[in-house]
Amino acid sequence: MLYSKTSLGGMVTAPHHLAAQAGASVLREGGNAVEAMVAAAAAIAVVYPHMNGIGGDGFWLISEPGREPVAIQACGQSAALATKDFYASHGDTSIPNRGPRAALTVAGAIGGWQVALAHAQTRQWNKPLPLSRLLADAIGHAANGIPVTRSQAELTRDKWDELKDQPGFASTYAAQGIPVLNDILKQPALAATLRQLAQAGLDDFYRGDLAQRLAQGLEQAGSPLRGSDLAAYRAQVVQPLMVQLKSGRVYNLPPPTQGVSALMIIGLFEQLGVTEAEGFAHVHGLVEATKRAFILRNRYVTDQAHMSVNAADWLQPAALAQEAAQIDRQRAAVWPHVAKPGDTIWMGAADAQGRVVSYIQSIFWEFGSGVVVPETGVVWQNRGASFTLDAGANQLQPGKLPFHTLNPSLALLNDGRTLAYGTMGGEGQPQTQAAVFTRHVLFGQNLQAAISAPRWLLGRTWGTVSTNLKLEGRIAPALVAALQHAGHEVEMLDDYTDTMGHAGAVCVHPNGVIEGATDPRADGVCAAL
Repeated sequence: MLYSKTSLGGMVTAPHHLAAQAGASVLREGGNAVEAMVAAAAAIAVVYPHMNGIGGDGFWLISEPGREPVAIQACGQSAALATKDFYASHGDTSIPNRGPRAALTVAGAIGGWQVALAHAQTRQWNKPLPLSRLLADAIGHAANGIPVTRSQAELTRDKWDELKDQPGFASTYAAQGIPVLNDILKQPALAATLRQLAQAGLDDFYRGDLAQRLAQGLEQAGSPLRGSDLAAYRAQVVQPLMVQLKSGRVYNLPPPTQGVSALMIIGLFEQLGVTEAEGFAHVHGLVEATKRAFILRNRYVTDQAHMSVNAADWLQPAALAQEAAQIDRQRAAVWPHVAKPGDTIWMGAADAQGRVVSYIQSIFWEFGSGVVVPETGVVWQNRGASFTLDAGANQLQPGKLPFHTLNPSLALLNDGRTLAYGTMGGEGQPQTQAAVFTRHVLFGQNLQAAISAPRWLLGRTWGTVSTNLKLEGRIAPALVAALQHAGHEVEMLDDYTDTMGHAGAVCVHPNGVIEGATDPRADGVCAAL
């Protein structure tokens, strides 16, 4: 895929085609971009369960013409019982990555849907569509079944040993054995849960009958989460971070996300004055900017209430110039780094009125904790596994927000375009965002070409911890040699590998044309009208 898709009536891009179509169908019925995104988010929780779910977290950026973007932080806090003593009493010297004790933070995604819909209703964009309509496609897919995708089949097989014994996992996702491509997965319990939300309202997830079932199931499985933790949760409207570039203003989420890293990378890269894409200066410059951004991220970023510095200060021109001066334009900096894993989905939506949504939803690792809450079909995230029991920025405390790799981006460009873009991929998220942004905005590549082009990733691959620079096989041999000569430890990967994430973008032009792109590495489309 080399060229982006265009339309006038609205567009949704998602890494699974059924989710994009669910959102577009809401736009066709007069819904707005936020309503379309809720429909897409519910659908993708069903059709891409290895990547995300309603037992996870989400982050929003919402733009409408003439107004500053609104950010919604929908990530849950750690349980009141989640203490170092709790884990010590179970013989844990670190927080488990899987299982009930990895399910230690409240799932915030549903709360984010709730706040986003309330925002749209407050703005009186249109007569609100019923929640039952927004969840209808997701309910149908859960009840009737969906074909298992290649990535779900492969990840279920690859992670089987650590997931098969987790409560509810095998009976939900592998009742007939490890699934293969195009097996049909039905999720009747999840369909019933979504019907309950459609009837009782989204607040039922935290303070209703569904909340009671979730809390009881989690406690019985061995999680420290309780009903009081769910009841205490509220998604929050927060002030987004912003970096001012020559091309316009770019926004992302504040801590506990790594959104500041995504903004720092493109801010630092601009300081380098690179004039063309795909050469050594482009790739080396972005990789070295990534290192500078990640050093600060790793040292400081956590729950804002527990930070000793203000991440917004790192985006000021003087601070960016100071950091950029540390970049050697010819040699790779030494890079020992502990990677931060994560698996996620990003989606974008735009409606005919120019409103744009950049949204990301995740359960952290593939299938999260692996725990499926009994009788609900909800697989719970393991986002709290990013906490540490040792001293440091992300030391576990009750009621604390964990560090998040999640970060959706949105740009208000000087030429009048509004661009929403993002990707899944843990460490790779800010790096892929920087590749897409620089290729498209700075160097004029077609939006789809910018996403399809070969990518790189400094840090982790799926399921492993590594610190080298991974390159897709389509990168020119001469560039590979130049990077190696500069001191980068290079590893070559396959073409169009999932390791590089599933990116997407949607852009509204000043004349009303809506442009979208989706990643050939995933199973998605741009659904438009």
